[in-house]
Amino acid sequence: MKKAQDAGKITVGYAGERPHSFKDGDKVTGAAIAIDGAAYKELGIDQLDGVLVDFGGLIPGLKAGRFDAVSADMSILPKRCQEVAFSTPTFRYTTALMTPAGNPLGLMNLDDAQAAGVTVAVMAGALEGSYCEKLGINSVAVDTAQDGMDAVASGRVDAFALTGVTLHYMKKQQPDAPVDVMPSFVQVLDGVPQVSGGAATFRTEDTSLVDAFNEKVRGIVTDKDRYLSLVSEFGFSETEMPDPSWTTEKFCNGELG
Repeated sequence: MKKAQDAGKITVGYAGERPHSFKDGDKVTGAAIAIDGAAYKELGIDQLDGVLVDFGGLIPGLKAGRFDAVSADMSILPKRCQEVAFSTPTFRYTTALMTPAGNPLGLMNLDDAQAAGVTVAVMAGALEGSYCEKLGINSVAVDTAQDGMDAVASGRVDAFALTGVTLHYMKKQQPDAPVDVMPSFVQVLDGVPQVSGGAATFRTEDTSLVDAFNEKVRGIVTDKDRYLSLVSEFGFSETEMPDPSWTTEKFCNGELG
């Protein structure tokens, strides 16, 4: 951490998923960037430089030293916890489906997709892919959220499953696209609601950076007014705030999700 503080800057990996982290002109922005950047500023790290990679390349890139941390609201999963260190939860996930305009097949959630035997696009490496796998849904991996939207619009897939806040934001930004987004939902697998939290991601050996970041970010994610002042412009609401009782340890141990 001292190296980043002395330099006054940190390099983060991001996946170009609106509204979490993406590039707008020459500026890396988004809800994850806003929250993480505010925590880094409190640590005296004012400059946040971004490296764009496919979502599935975030953890490999982090471990390989291409960047110092990840700002992509990555879900905290036991398998991922074996490879990287997560901050305290900074985001609450829900899922949604993007369908062709008018939702001709009446798909409201992944249970409907399973029953209809349809093909669903998912982001490579993202949580929705594991949902489809467990439900036996035929899925097609795409590298970016825009690729998923294009697959639906062109008829190559019947739906695109991704975080609700992302899909609703995309539709708002492209209102004329021939797609619709269904209401967000929490997927249930084997009778268990899939509670999911996202967080900043670090190398396991960077304990001092993780501890210092957590000390600052906890004050942000537990303060509704401050949280919303940072992320509301990206379509986030109080619904996306993490539950105060959530801990990274519970997610990593499989006690949540």
